[in-house]
Amino acid sequence: MPTEILMPALSPTMEEGTLAKWLVKEGDTVSSGDVMAEIETDKATMEFEAVDEGVIGKIIVPEGSEGVKVNDVIAVLLEDGESADDIGDVSAGGSSAAAAPSSPEPAPSAAPAASAPAPAAPSKDGNRIFATPLARRIAADKGLDLAQISGSGPHGRIVKADVENATATPKAAPAAAKTPAAAPAPATGPSTDAVLKTYADRPHEEVPLDGMRKTIAARLTEAKQSVPHFYLRRDIGIDALLKFRSQLNKQLEPRGVKLSVNDFIIKACALALQQVPEANAVWAGDRTLQFEKSDVAVAVAIEGGLFTPVLKDADMKSLSALSSEMKDLAARARERKLAPHEYQGGSFAISNLGMFGIDNFDAIINPPHAAILAVGAGVKKPIVGEDGELTVGTIMSVTLSVDHRVIDGALGANLLQAIKDNLESPMTMLA
Repeated sequence: MPTEILMPALSPTMEEGTLAKWLVKEGDTVSSGDVMAEIETDKATMEFEAVDEGVIGKIIVPEGSEGVKVNDVIAVLLEDGESADDIGDVSAGGSSAAAAPSSPEPAPSAAPAASAPAPAAPSKDGNRIFATPLARRIAADKGLDLAQISGSGPHGRIVKADVENATATPKAAPAAAKTPAAAPAPATGPSTDAVLKTYADRPHEEVPLDGMRKTIAARLTEAKQSVPHFYLRRDIGIDALLKFRSQLNKQLEPRGVKLSVNDFIIKACALALQQVPEANAVWAGDRTLQFEKSDVAVAVAIEGGLFTPVLKDADMKSLSALSSEMKDLAARARERKLAPHEYQGGSFAISNLGMFGIDNFDAIINPPHAAILAVGAGVKKPIVGEDGELTVGTIMSVTLSVDHRVIDGALGANLLQAIKDNLESPMTMLA
């Protein structure tokens, strides 16, 4: 029976995507690991690899199609001995292969086929198990429990070879489904119809939301409503940092390295998370996770939204290494070429709008992070020197947004003090 190629979930939060480009055509032979298509998620454009070998019998979803749901059938793969005449059985088998996946109209229910479709992907501990349709059918025939099988395909997906080499294990009886309590609908303001009616007599243009903007709107609304934010503010003197940065850049010029103020901020925050380790944590529902290393996310503005690539083990890296890595991540973020593991994770984030002339602002925490540092511009201001005389210094205003479930006021104050100390004494960060 022909194998359905399904729209993959390329990240844990992906629900739909755009099939940007097919790299194969009908009649092409593919092997496991061959790149077949480019798929746009809400965050990035990623390559989709074949997990089985065979011939592309039919492409169901044309390139450029938007709103393709995860697990929709996008193509059909033929194995040895199968022909295009067999494809009709797949299309009529109750699958979600849609000729127009981006259509807002719901597809009518398909009639049941003579041959049953592959079993739906099972779940383990509430997480969906990824397996190819052929692997699921073989597992069902052999009585295998997919939850007990490790996948060797891309991103841990279970493929044909995994189930063929597995020993039969009785499948656990499915637990009775529980009807979840209906969650109250979040307050989202006036309805679309109400807003359109209000401005019906004013000239305007409707701009549809793309996947990234929908995700940003949903996640930050949820964060602001569900995370108990509080805010801590400090002014940081950065004259010593600016002088030290200038000296380092002169020495690093032959190597083609130019450090930014943001590189120092990343390093200062990473070290502060080591100096105040209780704050190096995330919220995990019924517990917190406290980390040994400092994984720091940095907001990067791109057209239509933003990314927060994560610099892992930032406390262990030199300023020049952080600078190089940040430049690479930012460049690929603007091209939407980051892989999910490069922008997911971390316990702490930085949002710097100083280069846009913003003096100070409050940032929204990106769950499950426990805090985010909002950084303003360095501004010349009158200050009182250590000798009591009035002088001029460069002051940078920062605001630490904190999740009160993870970090209490005194702990947050200690973290922000450590960040301030590191930035005002930059040479100590090299010790």
